[in-house]
This record gives sequence, structure tokens and C-alpha cells, in this order.
Amino acid sequence: MKILLLEDDAVLAESLTEYLELEGYTVESVGNGEEVFDRTFEQVYDLYILDINVPDINGLEVLKALKDADDPTPAIYISAMTDIQSISQGFEAGAIDYLKKPFDPEELLVRLQHHLRPKEETIQYKSLCYFPKNGKVKLRGERFYLSEIQKNIFERLLRSMGDIVSSEELMAYMERPSPNALRVTMTKLKKKLDIEIRNVRGQGYTIEAL
Repeated sequence: MKILLLEDDAVLAESLTEYLELEGYTVESVGNGEEVFDRTFEQVYDLYILDINVPDINGLEVLKALKDADDPTPAIYISAMTDIQSISQGFEAGAIDYLKKPFDPEELLVRLQHHLRPKEETIQYKSLCYFPKNGKVKLRGERFYLSEIQKNIFERLLRSMGDIVSSEELMAYMERPSPNALRVTMTKLKKKLDIEIRNVRGQGYTIEAL
């Protein structure tokens, strides 16, 4: 993970850089807003850590300009400005978090680990949201869990949305494969998830593309 740190206090910038690099992050530190634009023009970062009161262009204007340029990189503010108006302006500028100075570097680490952790993959289909990792399904806010066989078959159909998946390929996911067992599985899936799975005679099954 590559981090760009905007901090004009050289001592704090150095200590934060050393601390985060010991935790496995790559950190580049700059002391004013113009340098942020120079660095982001040349490179892509995973996270910005921005002070607000810095030379040239303050941290609020820096982030606003980045967001106006469609930069999706998440940003965390670290600032001695602890009044509600400043905090509100920080989030309005597009920050995902705001940490008040002075702070424990470990708290910053906990927050950035939370924000940078991999997001769980989801597949959306109409009012249904499917989580491949655990086979969980949310349908209009209600949670369902699929068996391993149902999960594998349903995921295969979803990832081939609009195309026909052969019955033979789908039966390969079953412990005791047969056309009848596959039909029963499809019936259960359709009833459980309120979804249309079409049987194309002599070919296989398909979920209609959106």
C-alpha cells in the first residue's frame, strides 16, 4: 500500500513515515499543497493522509481539487483544528476520516487498516445481492444461506448471466448428478431466491441478463 502524507511539521512527518513504514506501508511525505498535485500527477496512491493548515494550498482545497479531477483515492485528515465546523468541512471535502491532533500513531494505523482492508466481493442482480465468499444472499434486506452445491451452481449461472450453461457442467457440482436432481436444485433456488432461472431444452440453464 502506497500512502502520500501531507504534513508541514517535519518532525511529525518523519515520525509518522517511520512508524507506517515499519508496519509495511510505503510512505511519501510532502510539506505543501502544491507538492501533492505534483506527486499525484506522476503516481497513483492507495491513501492520502492530509493536514489542513499547510503552506500554499490548505488541505481542504487540495482534496476538493483532487475530487474535482475525479481522483477516487481515499483521504484521512489529521489536524489540530478540532472544532465541529472544521471537521464538517473535512468530510464535505471528501475525506473518509478525520483524526484530531495530537493522536497516537497506533490509532491512525487502526483507522487506515480499517479503510484499506479488501472489500468483500458482491454480485448484484435486481433486488438480490450475492456474496460469493460465504454463499450468503440478501434479498430485499432478508438474509439467506445457500448450501455448497446451490452456491456453486447459482454463482456459475450469475457469472454467465445471459448465456446458457450446460446441464452437464452444472451437474459436475453435484455429489449425485442426474437431470432430475438438477431440476430439483433449480426449483429450490428459484423458490428460495425469487429469481427466474430458465431451462433451455436440450442445452442447459440460464439467468436472463439485466
